[in-house]
Order: sequence, then structure tokens, then C-alpha cells
Amino acid sequence: MKRHAPATARNREPIAAVLSEVLPTEGLVLEVASGSGEHCAYFAKRFPALAWQPSDPDPDALASIAEWTEGQENVGRPLMLDAAGAWPGILADAILCINMVHISPWAATLGLLDGAAALLPPGAPLILYGPYRQHGVETAPSNEQFELWLKDKSPEYGLRHVEDVTREASARQFTLERIEPMPANNLILVYRHDA
Repeated sequence: MKRHAPATARNREPIAAVLSEVLPTEGLVLEVASGSGEHCAYFAKRFPALAWQPSDPDPDALASIAEWTEGQENVGRPLMLDAAGAWPGILADAILCINMVHISPWAATLGLLDGAAALLPPGAPLILYGPYRQHGVETAPSNEQFELWLKDKSPEYGLRHVEDVTREASARQFTLERIEPMPANNLILVYRHDA
């Protein structure tokens, strides 16, 4: 059954504007935690020269992704992928992860970084989107409220510090290339694989 995430219609074009500057011109983009599948369907149309591989750990999400992307020749069949678990042995030229880091255990973020380090060639981008905290930058009241809601769902969820993600990324030979402010107090973090 097709799922719908209302925020997708609001954020997909600002995200696409950044993607147009950081994605390779050809190759495969692995989307981790594709959720409803709406972003993948949109970006696959927006960037038709790229192959798109959606993934998610939730079987219901995989069914929704399949419906949203049906008939799109540059989109692969959705993969079952738990970021904190074992990763498939595929080659990717970029990895995109939207709105996962804050609404999953920290182990999922570490798994994402491990998987990206194993799959991405030198110079390839790892692109993260979502709400983050930054040292020395006041967190928006709406994000503070959002974090309370997240913590109520699970004490393992919550807004992560850019600096903590970057420290772990650096340990896996990624360099933070860009922090791009986005609508609704979100950020895009663009890392490049050094190795």
C-alpha cells in the first residue's frame, strides 16, 4: 500500500537543488531508509541519467516504495536493508539518507557510516538530510519540541550533533565537505570518501 509523507512535497525540491551539485553525473545512488518511496520516485525522474537503488528495513515501506517507483526504468527493486545490520555487496557511486539518523538508534548511524565506507569509491558522496544539533548554534524551538516527541517514542532516538556524526565519519575516512541549511530547520551534510 502506498504511503504518503507530507513533508516530502515540501523538501524534495530544496534537496534536489543540492543533489544537482554533489551527485555524480552517472552511476548508482543507493538510498538508505527510503521510507514511503516518494523521494526516490521524484529524484529518479529529476536525475534520469542515474540509477537509483531504494532500500528500507520495513516490509511495508518496501511495498510502498515499489508502488511509488513502478514503471521507472532507472529504479531498482527495493532492497531490504537495516543500516545497523549486514549490507548487500553492491557497488554504489553515492549514498543518500533522508530523515533516518534522528529516528533510529545511534547504532544505525554507525552502521550507515560503516556500510558507506565499504561501498563507496574514493571521492564519492554520502549525503545526509535531517534535523541536527550544532555546537555554538541555537537549536530551533520546533526542533527541541520534535526531540521531546522522538524521545517519547524511544530513548534511543534524538537529534544528533553534527560534530558527533562527523567524528565517526572521519574515523571511517570521510571528510565533511558541506553543511547546507534547509527549510524547516533541517540540514544537508555532504561527506566525501577519502579512501
